Amino acid sequence: MQEQQTEQSETGNFRVDFDRWAELARTDPEAFEARRSRLIEETIGRMPEHKQQRMRCLQWKIDQVRARAANPMAACIRISEMMWDSLVGPGGLKEALDRLGDGRFEPLPTARVLDFPPRH
Repeated sequence: MQEQQTEQSETGNFRVDFDRWAELARTDPEAFEARRSRLIEETIGRMPEHKQQRMRCLQWKIDQVRARAANPMAACIRISEMMWDSLVGPGGLKEALDRLGDGRFEPLPTARVLDFPPRH
């Protein structure tokens, strides 16, 4: 099986060859997970630096859902629910857009950060 299961298009977007990834998952789950992890990390690494930590935290959460799920379909359903919650749930994108559309923009809260001297 060829190493490459994704291709970068002319637009810079990556296309995933689903059949090849599925075959790799069936025949060599460890190699599948290693490649999946590498591709995810490469993708996060191409993001602006100020977003990378948030994306790594989100990926950790997704990985925990996958690990705790009874089977891949259960994991897929739970991850789909997470996406819908971030869109239409409390504090989600729809709520934020509705506030902006109604002119109810609320600035983010601020706080003073305290500087603690290091312990010796």
